[in-house]
Amino acid sequence: MDNGKFIVKILKKKIKKMKLESSKTSVQKSRQQVFDFLNEVKNYEQLMPDSIEKFEILSPEAFLFQLKGMPEIQLEKKEIHEPEQIVLGARSEKLPFTLTAEIKSISEETSELQFLFEGKFNAMMAMMIKSPIQKFIDTLSENIQKQL
Repeated sequence: MDNGKFIVKILKKKIKKMKLESSKTSVQKSRQQVFDFLNEVKNYEQLMPDSIEKFEILSPEAFLFQLKGMPEIQLEKKEIHEPEQIVLGARSEKLPFTLTAEIKSISEETSELQFLFEGKFNAMMAMMIKSPIQKFIDTLSENIQKQL
């Protein structure tokens, strides 16, 4: 076995699950209103960080975005559990991950929102993307308060 194949084999074995959570955000809207907002893919543009370079709606179920210095990422709805959860997932198998919005009702007009990121990456990739992804999901969580 040559060195290249050996290294690839080692990297594939080191794939681990990475889980990140945004802080929980209180939103002055009902759980259904927050769910309805997040269920419309066009609304994710309003939640993106300032470093957004590209945002494009691909279908009613999918969109792509690109942040400065990062590759384009395509997300599509994978699961919907109205009104408490929306799961978005990567369309590409190269970066297998999900981004889940968990919505809890605090009162009739107040909700709590948290974004959960889960993916499978080798140790090197996980180390490189952990901090930018944590900042990304925190920004989504912060920006929803400004939009709703």
